Amino acid sequence: MKIVLSLCIALSTLVPMFLPVKFKEQQLTFERVRTAYDQKWETLQKFLNFNGLKPGFEMYLAAYKKEGKLEVWLKNNEEQQYKLFRTYDFCAHSGTLGPKIKEGDRQTPEGFYKISAFNPKSNFYLSLGINYPNAIDLARSGTAKPGTDIYIHGNCVTIGCIPITDDKIKEVYILAVEAKNAGQENVPVHIFPFKMSKENLLAQKTKFPQHYEFWKALEPMYSWFEKHRTLKEISEEKGRYTIK
Repeated sequence: MKIVLSLCIALSTLVPMFLPVKFKEQQLTFERVRTAYDQKWETLQKFLNFNGLKPGFEMYLAAYKKEGKLEVWLKNNEEQQYKLFRTYDFCAHSGTLGPKIKEGDRQTPEGFYKISAFNPKSNFYLSLGINYPNAIDLARSGTAKPGTDIYIHGNCVTIGCIPITDDKIKEVYILAVEAKNAGQENVPVHIFPFKMSKENLLAQKTKFPQHYEFWKALEPMYSWFEKHRTLKEISEEKGRYTIK
């Protein structure tokens, strides 16, 4: 009996080692993530409370290439509508308006994506990868290599990514960690060529007629979100986005 009891006690001390590690705990094993939390989390929490946002919020990112803005939208998970929490400036630009076509074209993608990677040891301090290329990008690229490794990151250099400085990526990275840690598996990242009002869309049509049909497929999501502050389901069918 003593042997069995001792064995049970010994095994019980091992159980915590085999419990799943929370995503945030795993991220905090990296020095840059700990530094970001030490420097930014207390202030972010105050603004979250001020905006009525509770632990367990959900996140949505909207980027606008022409304006050079990255918007962070958050909502409580029991609510429908997002609230604008922060807007960050791009600190460098690459390419022109229009989607990314192939590797090496220096274009920032346009379309509907999600965060697919957290890199706490990035060459650009901290970085959040997006799932480019998606099915639409692959269809557009045809036989050409579409390119890879598109990130929202620190520093101020880019050949197609979205850089917002080391200081600002700390905040965006923390918020993304918090959202994922609370159970949000897919954080949407929508990259638009510009604020897609009817006036802007018509104005850019004259400059970039080759992209107009593609941009028209992005516009319904922009307009819906502007009106309702909610997201709709998006499908990628036959090389085209469809908003459901």
